[in-house]
Amino acid sequence: MMSLEVSTPALLFPAISLLFLSYTNRFLHLAALIRTLHKDWKSNHDAALKAQIDNLRRRLHLIRSMQLFGAVSLLLCVVSMVTIILGSGQVGAICFFAALCLMGISLAALVAEILLSGGALHIMLNRMEDE
Repeated sequence: MMSLEVSTPALLFPAISLLFLSYTNRFLHLAALIRTLHKDWKSNHDAALKAQIDNLRRRLHLIRSMQLFGAVSLLLCVVSMVTIILGSGQVGAICFFAALCLMGISLAALVAEILLSGGALHIMLNRMEDE
């Protein structure tokens, strides 16, 4: 089995920081859009707005999942580094493997959210065509 050094899990830290910045920006953009749609929905119960709200609800769930899996991945990287320092390389390798898997899940949720964001634009385009 390959030996794991403390610096190996640390390699994920810069990537995770950038991902969290991206995730947070997506969340803030979505929150602003939801607030705008909420005002529109109160004044006009349009079916296209309902479709947008449903789409945003799914996207918001995915973004929370992305953040959660990314955060747990980072935590497991820290646990991995601590266990390696304490001399338990096997546990550290398992924790690092789990961190990589969770980061993969987080990225898969990002891909799903990107696909849904395109769906939101499609809803708006259809609405404009109908008018």
